[in-house]
Amino acid sequence: MSKEQQAYLSRRAFLWRFMPLSAALVLAACDSGLLNELVPNVEADGDATNNINTQALEPTPACGDDDDEPTLAQTEGPYFTPNSPERSSLLETNMPGTRMVVSGLVVTTNCEPVARALLDFWHADDAGVYDNVGYRLRGHLFTDEQGRYRLETIVPGLYPGRTRHFHVKVQAPNQPVLTTQLYFPDEPANQRDGIYRPELLMNVQEDGTGGKAWTFNFVLEINA
Repeated sequence: MSKEQQAYLSRRAFLWRFMPLSAALVLAACDSGLLNELVPNVEADGDATNNINTQALEPTPACGDDDDEPTLAQTEGPYFTPNSPERSSLLETNMPGTRMVVSGLVVTTNCEPVARALLDFWHADDAGVYDNVGYRLRGHLFTDEQGRYRLETIVPGLYPGRTRHFHVKVQAPNQPVLTTQLYFPDEPANQRDGIYRPELLMNVQEDGTGGKAWTFNFVLEINA
């Protein structure tokens, strides 16, 4: 982890470990000093599916931490399209680009999982182009009862003037919408992007099988 990432991490954070796609995913206890751990990045060709089976997980343990910082809000940008399809994979047959999976949790500032939270993702394609006519690389999904989400997609290309990023809206049931963006570590364009914030970096590491794993955990303020 870079010094920049460490400097911006909240003083209380979480540790989750996810196993490869072919194995059961295991959720570990929350821990201070670590924000996001990882799910496999798969680089492969072939047909894509719109649904990914969720493996059985252990129950989310109590964190005992009541003051985690809410996820930072950011601009929506010009390319949001409402009414995206519900799906856990944005891949299409023969879609170019490096495949990846991003996953994690949606939790409250009391470290309680948020069931049925809505996450609406959209991003540029491998060439840095947004689909503003249809719903290519756009879709929404819901967290499970343990607050977990998992999205299969591709690494977005570089949109002119921006660093590599995802857009996402996150909403707990009957709560305000959080609009934000997620960023990739070690991108040269990060420091040149005036919107980029290191608090919104996804975490990535080798998954032990030659692939990479990515996560980000969203922390929401819940109104009574």
